[in-house]
Amino acid sequence: MTLSRVRPPYDADEQTQLVGWLDMQRAVIRWKCEGLSDESAHRSLLPASPYMTMAGVVSHLRWVEHLWFEVVFLGRPAEGPQFEEPEDADMMVEGIPLAQLLDEYDRQCAVSNEIIAAHSLDDAGRHPDFPSSAASLRWLLFHMIEETARHAGHVDLIRELLDGEKGYY
Repeated sequence: MTLSRVRPPYDADEQTQLVGWLDMQRAVIRWKCEGLSDESAHRSLLPASPYMTMAGVVSHLRWVEHLWFEVVFLGRPAEGPQFEEPEDADMMVEGIPLAQLLDEYDRQCAVSNEIIAAHSLDDAGRHPDFPSSAASLRWLLFHMIEETARHAGHVDLIRELLDGEKGYY
C-alpha cells in the first residue's frame, strides 16, 4: 500500500478528505522509517519512554488501527498486545524486523480503509464492552488523524536524534 504525502483535494467530499488526511499521516510514518537499519529502528533514545522506538511506534500504530476500526467500530474480539500486560506491550517489538512491522502496518491500514469505505460517517461502533463504540466513524477518523499525527511528530524527533534526518512531509 503506497500512500501519498499530499493533502487531500480542497473540494473532495468529507469522507475522502478525512481518509486523505489520515493516509497522509500514515505515509509520513513510513517515510520517516526509510533507510533505517533494524538496529536504529529498535534503538531507545527516550529514558522515560524506553519502548518508544521507531519500530515500537510503527507497531503501536498498527495495533491502534486494529483496535479502533476492527474492535471498537466493528465489534470484533478484543485481541492483540494492546490488551495485554505489561503496559506498552504493543511497542515491545525487540527482534522483529522493521520491514515486517511496516508491512503489518500497511496491511492493517488497508483493512481500516476497506472498513471506512463500506460504512457511513454517521455509523456508530458496535463493541458492547467499549463505551467509545458510541462514537461515529467520523469521530473515529478525527481521532485516528490526531493519534497518527501525534506519533508522526514523535518519529520525526526520534529520527532526527538517530541520524540527523529531518523534513516536513
